[in-house]
Amino acid sequence: MRNSDGQWLMGFNIVTGMDEIFRIEAQAIVEGMKLAWLKGYKQVEINCDNVMLIDTICNGFASISNIAEVQLIHEWCNKNWKVKFRHVLRGSNKVVDCLAKAAIES
Repeated sequence: MRNSDGQWLMGFNIVTGMDEIFRIEAQAIVEGMKLAWLKGYKQVEINCDNVMLIDTICNGFASISNIAEVQLIHEWCNKNWKVKFRHVLRGSNKVVDCLAKAAIES
């Protein structure tokens, strides 16, 4: 997580099974939203490099998804805060990729 100036605030990691990447990335968004909510943030921007997931959320299909994690994203969005989703290119997400690889190797 970063603040509005781009400064690092905190991060987290989760252990996942061999599920499909769509579900894993949705789970990561849910966990990030929970953490931001618990920390009291009232305005968050979520960046994700999975264009299909971002489209599902932004086009209103999260509420009717048969994937529990995507439905949870929809539920978290309906809380009293402002949540913005943004697609970022995979190449722009190098820090996340590096952290994920470091977690796997340790």
